[in-house]
Amino acid sequence: MRFRDMTIEQFGEALASKDPTPGGGCAAALAGVVAAALAAMVARTTAASKKFADRAERMDALAREADALRADFLALVEEDAAAFDAVMAAFRLPKETAEQQQTRSAAIQAAYHTAVNPPMKVCEAALRALDLARQVAEDGTPSAVSDAGVAALQAAAALEGAALNVRINLTSLKDDAVRRAFTDRVLRFEAQGRALSQHVQDLVRARLI
Repeated sequence: MRFRDMTIEQFGEALASKDPTPGGGCAAALAGVVAAALAAMVARTTAASKKFADRAERMDALAREADALRADFLALVEEDAAAFDAVMAAFRLPKETAEQQQTRSAAIQAAYHTAVNPPMKVCEAALRALDLARQVAEDGTPSAVSDAGVAALQAAAALEGAALNVRINLTSLKDDAVRRAFTDRVLRFEAQGRALSQHVQDLVRARLI
């Protein structure tokens, strides 16, 4: 069964098991699902209100964008698990002979390189989710501003969690240039995400006073 087809309870059981997947990378992507869903909810609630008829079209478009982003995050839950399963498969390759050891080592490096990509995509998508949260926090109905705040918190958790998964995979890569390139990229995502997350939380708290 795909993780995306599980009930919340089933996914929680899978996450709590001794199996390596789903793990933190999948959990980070799932936080992104929640973030995008909440942003869509605030946008639709706003669009449905006669009081905000002047922004209904924009909010409907924002909700559709959030729906697409939610689908991206769901796909990344599966992609992250598949990538780490490939790492585990590489470690199980035979290593009795020198040739097998060389093949196994190359396969492990290739698998770790691939495993960096899903959490990096989550970081990028989480930035988009944070911006959607910002927009609904700014222009959404005040009655749902706390939901916009939670959307931003979930998006921030998705980004920070995915960044941790990028970093742990990078520790196993032997190519210094590749490590530096990925590290620089994730550092930019983290800096942008933290600044945007703080902005949204300040905005939400100001509207709650």
